[in-house]
Amino acid sequence: MKTGPVIVPFFRKCRLAIISVTAGTCLFLAGCWLIEAPYRVVSGTVKGTYYVVKGAYQLTAGTTKVVYTIGKYTFKIAKAPLDWAFVKDDIDSIDGLPPREAIRKGRVSTAPYTVKGKRYYPMSVEEAKSYEETGTASWYGYETVRAGKGAMTANGEVFDPKQMTAAHKYLPLPTHVEVTNLENGRSVIARVNDRGPFPSDNNPASGERIIDLSAGAAKKLGFYNKGLAPVRVRAIELVPEKAS
Repeated sequence: MKTGPVIVPFFRKCRLAIISVTAGTCLFLAGCWLIEAPYRVVSGTVKGTYYVVKGAYQLTAGTTKVVYTIGKYTFKIAKAPLDWAFVKDDIDSIDGLPPREAIRKGRVSTAPYTVKGKRYYPMSVEEAKSYEETGTASWYGYETVRAGKGAMTANGEVFDPKQMTAAHKYLPLPTHVEVTNLENGRSVIARVNDRGPFPSDNNPASGERIIDLSAGAAKKLGFYNKGLAPVRVRAIELVPEKAS
């Protein structure tokens, strides 16, 4: 298989305020992410298909918004106000801190966290590169879909049930994954930006699911009405393109 350059976003925390949007340079947004380009998808990681990512970035009313596309999927990401409720309020602490404080300090991506007294240890970025797992998926955020109220994910992003996003217990936040419904062969690319699924008091077996998808992703995969589906989840590995 041939490899070719594609532009994809790479995120890490920064505090600088320099704005540049040309390919091959960096975009700095105060208190938020550093986005670098260009990047390419490693050969063989996405079924032989390359996903070109193109983005536009803007600051609005103190909230950072990031819009980019991977193939046919458009991702619209915004940082949520820290006083918003979490989509999932199970997390007691992240990296030993209250969740909102950990988000404010940027100590979320691979930090250990606690849910109802149980400690979870996310993968490192390096470990996540080779992640692939088969198991059961569901979708979440019903209350948000129904009420239409603002809620945020475990890494401080606005939760939008229409976006292609997901919750995972162990992948770094954020990570992009390819999710395939093994019953019908449909696949989507999803941005993992939340934690879960965790066992609930009413349904302890819910913690055995490997991923919870947004309602939008569940509809694309064809199991929104059914609620559950057997899936294969694998991380999309991104590496910097070498300068020519």
